[in-house]
Amino acid sequence: MKLSAAFFGGLLFALGLGLSGMTDANKVIGFLNLGGEWDASLAFVMLGAIGVHIIFYRLIIRRKSPTLEKLFKIPDRSDINSRLISGAAIFGIGWGLGGFCPAPALVSMAALQPESLTFSLFMLVGMAIHQLQTKFEQRSPPEEQQPC
Repeated sequence: MKLSAAFFGGLLFALGLGLSGMTDANKVIGFLNLGGEWDASLAFVMLGAIGVHIIFYRLIIRRKSPTLEKLFKIPDRSDINSRLISGAAIFGIGWGLGGFCPAPALVSMAALQPESLTFSLFMLVGMAIHQLQTKFEQRSPPEEQQPC
């Protein structure tokens, strides 16, 4: 049941991306082009998504539990650190240069667009580098602090 819900949720998300034109990297680049011919359509897609989220989040969170789980899994961390900031910056640079973020790139792969295939390949490379870095950090003993 959970797998079916995830599949249909992903399918609905992919259809929304396709219908809104967000799988077209040129739309995203047009939105980020504030000095040229600015394309505001992404702003309307984001506002629509935020509006739907606000309404349904408020309704769903009032329930005792989710439909297919025992408990809600709401993140409890709110710290901002250099890793978060640098990761967000790298994500934003990649999004601005390529015109894709992960979900639209994966949806665009179905059309075998060379740009989305290239983006997705390098996204996977970045994920592999992150995995290696995480494993390395877990194996390395913490640096001992020297007294001042």
